[in-house]
Amino acid sequence: MAPAHLEAIGGACGAGVVEAKGMKRPAETRSADAKAAAKCVKRAVITKDIKAPDAVPEAGIQEATQLMRLGKLYRYNVKSAGESVVSLCEVEVAQYTGFKYCVALNSCGSALYLMLLAAGVKPGDAVLSNAFTFAAVPSAIHHAGAKPVYVESTSGYTMDLTDLKSKIASSGAKFCMISHMRGKIADMDEVKKACDAAGVVLLEDCAHSIGVRFGAGTATCPHTGHHGLACAISSQSYKMLNSGEGGFFLTDDGPMAAKVAVYAGAYEGLSEKHIAVPPKEVFGDLPTQLPNYSLRMSALAAAVVRPQIPTIEERVEKYNARYYMIEQRLNKHPLIEVPPQNPKVRICGDSIQFNLQRVTDEQVQKFLAECKSRGLPCELFGAATNARNFVNWKFSPAEESLPRTAQMLSRAVDIRLPLTWEDSDFLTLCQVVEESLASVMACVKRAVITKDIKAPDAVPEAGIQEA
Repeated sequence: MAPAHLEAIGGACGAGVVEAKGMKRPAETRSADAKAAAKCVKRAVITKDIKAPDAVPEAGIQEATQLMRLGKLYRYNVKSAGESVVSLCEVEVAQYTGFKYCVALNSCGSALYLMLLAAGVKPGDAVLSNAFTFAAVPSAIHHAGAKPVYVESTSGYTMDLTDLKSKIASSGAKFCMISHMRGKIADMDEVKKACDAAGVVLLEDCAHSIGVRFGAGTATCPHTGHHGLACAISSQSYKMLNSGEGGFFLTDDGPMAAKVAVYAGAYEGLSEKHIAVPPKEVFGDLPTQLPNYSLRMSALAAAVVRPQIPTIEERVEKYNARYYMIEQRLNKHPLIEVPPQNPKVRICGDSIQFNLQRVTDEQVQKFLAECKSRGLPCELFGAATNARNFVNWKFSPAEESLPRTAQMLSRAVDIRLPLTWEDSDFLTLCQVVEESLASVMACVKRAVITKDIKAPDAVPEAGIQEA
């Protein structure tokens, strides 16, 4: 909530400038404001779809069409691994991300689940994870029969390192599945150091961090996922790889990769129809020891993913140019904080998040409603129905209060930045955010003096009678 001595001024065409109460602006400034307001007739409005996913390249459409004509949608309906579009896709994903092994799956949720099993998580085990992430993460822990231990989030949407160390000590957990929600990366060097010191197996949910690199903050740094024993990425529609639904398990650990391939459905000798898995001898007797959960990726999904992989870096560059432009503009607003990114990270800015400052819960709701009325449906992470709000994970509820995460969620706004939009559309997006805030803050009741400030002291009654 804005301090009592501050007042938001400006209407739907302003940026919600805040000035000290009682300070009178020069007449020429007020005149300029009036002229500007007179010129500003039209409200900024978004007319394009904010949820437009990245399109499938023509090569993917053609390959998918050919597979449908042949009816060969099952990944193992080939004579050799080299003929399998899924096996080729696994090789290309592994090469892009820098891993030795890759197993393609029907979703990232499946990849997370199998990663936990292959890491040795047993029913009842405690697994440390983010208090701020998507419901698929605690769902995977629940699916594995394990018990999540939620770690607080920073205002920058990453796992809080101090709370991680505290919860490692208090929970006795031997597994940590860290989630890089919306591609925001904690200091993974320090996270790994904390986990290694306590003998905690580190796993990474990289569903949102395809194209994100960690090291010196450059494009030549290693891809995210290499601090953990294994990681998972997503090819769900709103990710950098789009197959509608899909996911990939990635690791340099041969036995883990073999287990995940078998869990996914490489029964009998079908591991020989993979390329990005360890040799047959690593599989040993796993096909008869482990259950087959049939979580394989279809050839159709792999066909549309493959031509997208070579375009990731080009798209990241375009996304990031827009992201930093929007970040710079919105951060100038006195009621908005776009948290700084970790300097060790080369980001992928396919969405932007910001925290509203000095506003009430009611003003947050009015801001969201105003944006929606202008064609910009922003998401509040702390909304009552948001699957990223930990209070909605009733299947695996938090056993301890998470005040810092709850506070962040109550003010954190999430906006996608579609690749298909033009640069001018993002200028309009900024204007919608600014005007919506100005409109909300203009409704704040202004303190008004009703008494005469020039009233002199009264003449005492004795003086009146003598006069």
